[in-house]
Amino acid sequence: MGDLVLVRHGETAWTVSRRHTSYTDLPLTARGEKQARDIKPLLAGRAIAAAFVSPLQRARHTAELAGIGNAQTLPALHEWNYGAYEGITTAGIHRLQPDWKLWTHGTPPAPDLAGGESPLAVGLRADSVLAHLEPFLSNPEAGDVVLVGHGHFLRVITARRLGLQSAAGALFVLGTGSVSRLGTEHGDPALTAWNITADTVGPTDRPSLSHRVS
Repeated sequence: MGDLVLVRHGETAWTVSRRHTSYTDLPLTARGEKQARDIKPLLAGRAIAAAFVSPLQRARHTAELAGIGNAQTLPALHEWNYGAYEGITTAGIHRLQPDWKLWTHGTPPAPDLAGGESPLAVGLRADSVLAHLEPFLSNPEAGDVVLVGHGHFLRVITARRLGLQSAAGALFVLGTGSVSRLGTEHGDPALTAWNITADTVGPTDRPSLSHRVS
């Protein structure tokens, strides 16, 4: 039975400025491209049974630069839809809604009534992705399943895979260009490696996601 490997896309201009980015289709920065290339050795030696990628270019380009071949586009892997908060920083939102928290309140629709997602809605979408992956994850002969996507949604995937509510994704901070792994212990899902980047792997560490959480 393989692991569920989570890859967050590399840096974009809006991740640098900390603006909420869901459907805005931004490219990687030069540093983001380097982060994506640095992912390749972190996956070295792992048997990948299937790979899925968000339809947005920052995720697709990350998959390409990381050498994740034959990744299938999975629309449900798109980021939490920020609706009216798209392109706004948390500090900007707090000037209008001082008590707002993404993990508690979700996001409102934009003025044209488009977008916005509640924690419940995002959790249900994560559950649909996990159901899609179940034939791979439950197959004792299968290798790893790789998801290349976005920070907040991958954190929701993590919470739901571990049997937690969507809001528990707040506990799992995830940087750009990072690789994480959800394996099993005694048959139950378990966190086996988290937020690994080229910067956090030292010269004496195994390059291919050793059993560590950082």
